[in-house]
Amino acid sequence: MGPLEGMRILELSGIGPAPFAGMYLSDLGAEVIRVDRVSENRNPLASNSGPMERGKRSIKIDLKSEEGKEIIFDLVTISDVLLEGFRPGVAERLGIGPEDCFAHNPKLVFARMTGWGQEGPLSSAAGHDINYIGIAGPLAHIGRTKQPPTVPLNLLGDFGGGSMFIIVGILSALLAVGQGRSGQIVDAAMVDGAAYLASPLFSAHQSGFWTDDRGTNLLDSGAPFYDVYETRDKEYMAVGAIEPQFYKAFVSGLGLNIDELPPQNDRSCWPEVKQNIQKIFLTHTREEWTKIFQGVDACVTPVLSMGESPKHSQANARETFFTTSGIVQPKPPPIFSETISEPSPTSEVPGQSTTEILKKIDMDDSEIERLRTSGVIG
Repeated sequence: MGPLEGMRILELSGIGPAPFAGMYLSDLGAEVIRVDRVSENRNPLASNSGPMERGKRSIKIDLKSEEGKEIIFDLVTISDVLLEGFRPGVAERLGIGPEDCFAHNPKLVFARMTGWGQEGPLSSAAGHDINYIGIAGPLAHIGRTKQPPTVPLNLLGDFGGGSMFIIVGILSALLAVGQGRSGQIVDAAMVDGAAYLASPLFSAHQSGFWTDDRGTNLLDSGAPFYDVYETRDKEYMAVGAIEPQFYKAFVSGLGLNIDELPPQNDRSCWPEVKQNIQKIFLTHTREEWTKIFQGVDACVTPVLSMGESPKHSQANARETFFTTSGIVQPKPPPIFSETISEPSPTSEVPGQSTTEILKKIDMDDSEIERLRTSGVIG
């Protein structure tokens, strides 16, 4: 019974950031109805226990048919949000664009998730996370010195720059509706979100503190006290000893005397200091280094894989993960003191709740069977 209990989200099926947003809204207690295509059985990236489908109920509708469009409008009248991830203009061509939906529910929040946004020279172009963060700026600054930009996981553009911002937009628009305002369009673009996430770095870049030389800056593996180091067993330790007191504890844990080292922020000495630190880390295993720095405020921790992370004591203490259908998944943050959110343990195959959902808009069995026979629903 999460904080969004009572909210109904109509999600037009897609891949990536939009269904991730729908998953999170469902985890927070909203009822999410996923509209799948009649002609498709399943998104190839989907699974019965995967997070993208978790907790959503599914109806199959032929969006290109007039009767299918009318079903969408009937669902819009009982929904708070419509969430779609089509390219610009697709919803309008289907006849279910914002103005069409507002005519049936002026309080509707029409949330649009795209890579490039609803306008601009790239608005209709194909793209993926790597393209969005490339144009937005962050990709050029991710990587080590004298190497090409490093391809990161698709978290910065798709889910950080995309899903999280459309979720904030949806919740903000719902708050405005609750205060008596009309519904509105939320236009979220991954390229915009990825740039916004880098706001502090844009400021640092313009001030000269952050340079275009990859791998030479404070937080991009340039500093010896902010990097990952290989251990004797070919594992890694993460070091983030930025503040002077943490840096002092860090070098002490390495067995070094800080008074015998160059000044911490002398960038000319960073490469040499880093080489020496790496040699020291290679003398012990990851487990041994973890024990050495356990309980020491040095900001030094082991680098864990996704197979190891759920077993860590911190994850256990926070109950960060849960198991659904035999699959370990992260629980939705944050933790609420009153409106406790519990993610659904199940997912639906496309069309599983078609009949139940249609009965919400007062459709009888004979009409449902007629629509199924004619191919309007699945």
